[in-house]
Amino acid sequence: MGIPLAQQAKVAAYVVRQRMAGRKRFPLVLMLEPLFRCNLACAGCGKIDYPDPILNKRLSVEECLGAAEECGAPVVAIAGGEPLLHKEMPQVVEGLLKQGRIVILCTNALLLEKRIEQYKPHPRFIWDIHLDGDRKQHDWAVSQEGVYDRAVAALKLAKDKGFRTAINCTLFNNADAERTARFFDDVTAMGVDNIMVSPGYAYERAPDQQHFLNRKATKELFRDVFRHDDGAGKPKWRMGNSPLFLDFLAGNQSYNCTPWGNPTRNIFGWQRPCYLLGEGYAKTYAELMETTDWDKYGVGNYEKCADCMVHSGFEATAALDAITRPWKAVAAQLRGPRTTGEMAPEIDLTKQRPAEYVFSTHVQKAMSEMSHEKPVRGAKHGATAPQTAAE
Repeated sequence: MGIPLAQQAKVAAYVVRQRMAGRKRFPLVLMLEPLFRCNLACAGCGKIDYPDPILNKRLSVEECLGAAEECGAPVVAIAGGEPLLHKEMPQVVEGLLKQGRIVILCTNALLLEKRIEQYKPHPRFIWDIHLDGDRKQHDWAVSQEGVYDRAVAALKLAKDKGFRTAINCTLFNNADAERTARFFDDVTAMGVDNIMVSPGYAYERAPDQQHFLNRKATKELFRDVFRHDDGAGKPKWRMGNSPLFLDFLAGNQSYNCTPWGNPTRNIFGWQRPCYLLGEGYAKTYAELMETTDWDKYGVGNYEKCADCMVHSGFEATAALDAITRPWKAVAAQLRGPRTTGEMAPEIDLTKQRPAEYVFSTHVQKAMSEMSHEKPVRGAKHGATAPQTAAE
């Protein structure tokens, strides 16, 4: 397990406090998206399909820190877009660490070598670098050649400077189990502190709709990958996911998602119901929790969720299961994900409600609200000038 014991204990103590207080729903990880702008245009991503005025908007340092205080999650994962395009990101990270948060800064690493001097190593801070496989696979996933080599160089630089590092690997239906296993061997040899892995979510507005995994294919792929994690009776890869989530990916756990476990705050507000689906927005965290009809979403409830097995929906479920039944988590940790035998029963999809397509409505509303904002002095129409990978 690649997560330090002190941080595991911090999250476990937080969960115990929430349950002792009688709270049914509470966050584990704040998914913070300070901007949607990115310096890549990955074919499997639907996060950057917005007009320029929206892509140019940023959450302020105060809004980022306020979101963490508002929801109280012990972990903050900063995503986007590309967070390193946000000029005040060092202040955001520093402020979150002062609050006592565990901070995971997700990045494609194209700007990391240029920006790294603005950050300091900290035991609760980790660079989470996107690497979706070996050179050929990753460059295909991000729709640009040469990105793998730049990301690996940045990862090695971060290690040399004393930072904790992880990789975030998203797998699609063209992933080869043996190649993926060799890639995990390679990044382990590079000294990464943990490997976080997940199947890709089928974003409705992603340019490439042909390479997303369904649930059956996900389970078969991960079983094939985990068969290669044989370190003479002890797993050789330092995985950043919880043992029960990995067991879930291999088809051995029947979990429902926990969307409120990883609430998302972005430039629109608090996103309903989760990081992957923008079906509406609340102005405050309390409004998000109190007014969202959580039972409308999830596998078996909603068509857009049918194939989802992504960490942002199911890692919280696995973590809560582990804290409730620690012996189960220990067993999964010791033996690793089971890769043979019958899989756990699948969730019935026959009663799920059809998908609703509301993206355009949200964009129109945001553009209308922005047209009434007061211009920022020195900027046109209140927009922050976009940055590029070279900045």
